[in-house]
Amino acid sequence: MSWIERLEPQFREKWTFEEEMPIQSKMIPAMLDGRDIVAESPTGSGKTLAYVIPLLMLVDGTSKKTEALVMAPSQELCMQIVEVFREWTEGTDVTVTQLIGGANKQRQIEKLKKKPTIVVGTPGRVWELANDRKLKMHDIRHIVLDEGDQLLGRDHRTDVKSLIGAAASDCRVAVVSATITDEIRLVAERFMDDPLQLKVTAEELPKQGEVTHSFIKVDERDKTDLIRRLSHVEGLRGLAFINNTDQLLMKESKLKFQDAPVAVLHSGMNKMERKQALDGFRDGTVRILIATDVAARGLDITGLTHVIHIDVPRTEEQYTHRSGRTGRAGADGEVLSFVSYPDEKTYRKLTRALPGKPVQKVWHKGSLIEGSSKTVQAASSGKPAGNAGKGQRNSKQKEGNKGGKRR
Repeated sequence: MSWIERLEPQFREKWTFEEEMPIQSKMIPAMLDGRDIVAESPTGSGKTLAYVIPLLMLVDGTSKKTEALVMAPSQELCMQIVEVFREWTEGTDVTVTQLIGGANKQRQIEKLKKKPTIVVGTPGRVWELANDRKLKMHDIRHIVLDEGDQLLGRDHRTDVKSLIGAAASDCRVAVVSATITDEIRLVAERFMDDPLQLKVTAEELPKQGEVTHSFIKVDERDKTDLIRRLSHVEGLRGLAFINNTDQLLMKESKLKFQDAPVAVLHSGMNKMERKQALDGFRDGTVRILIATDVAARGLDITGLTHVIHIDVPRTEEQYTHRSGRTGRAGADGEVLSFVSYPDEKTYRKLTRALPGKPVQKVWHKGSLIEGSSKTVQAASSGKPAGNAGKGQRNSKQKEGNKGGKRR
């Protein structure tokens, strides 16, 4: 029997997708059967619904207890998860509250007094409220760690483990992420009961978009100006990543002075500032949204044409998470990296697992074109470029998911 047939009628009516995603087929029955789970599945492959649906089946909205906790590393991801829950709980007794840093704590305490069925929050704020005995952890029977590799990383690990230890003795735990390292897997297994290991690869996903991986060689001092130029390219909608907040703020100041249609997203912003940045990006007022990894984790923005690595990622996991923002819902996309001379070796390592060599591009006459500065000069002069463009070919990585919404 399919897990869809096990759904209660009010939830079955809300299932409007043509087909289930692989992670949903594997994870939903396992959660309904009471298993602890460590699940790895590509970005945009339907992980959110893979735990939202079984949680709604497992909790009792009439119990007046908080029975489930979902944690995520960023405020934006928490808000997205809450939106999905609210869409699916409409017309039911199940209630949902978000507990995120940067929001009014007293207001959250008042909401907890009403005993919401499910809470979704960032680990720091959840720990504060649990430590103050405002969130009754002993009632919680289900915990999900979304972007579990970050939540079980060194920054959040102690708080997360303490919260799990304070939950009900029969609490079931699910850890989900696009990348699960051996270290994270071992950490997770220490507080889980014989966890089921699930893994979905990009090749298993239906209707995948074609993602071109490309790079442009640029000096560090010229990166801001290149972002400014790209922000004026018609039809481009890019999510750009930078490695640290200080550099982000410097670039923001220069770009705003130049009236470039860009916005920024970082952990130091309050809830309203974040919302304004995201709203501007979603409605098209802003063409490029520049973010740090923490701020952009889990963001689900439809219609992205580009992911831009202003700074080359430090690890393959970073490259995977960032790049997975584009090429969703069967649409094509491009992952463009700004590569300065010191980063060339790192970039080659990060992209060596791709099915082909990344495409080199250059800025020429108001747009990015394939080639190098040598090939452009040769084309302009009418002379052959020699070996300048030798070995360049498109590298297309199949990614994405079926359907136009986060699932």
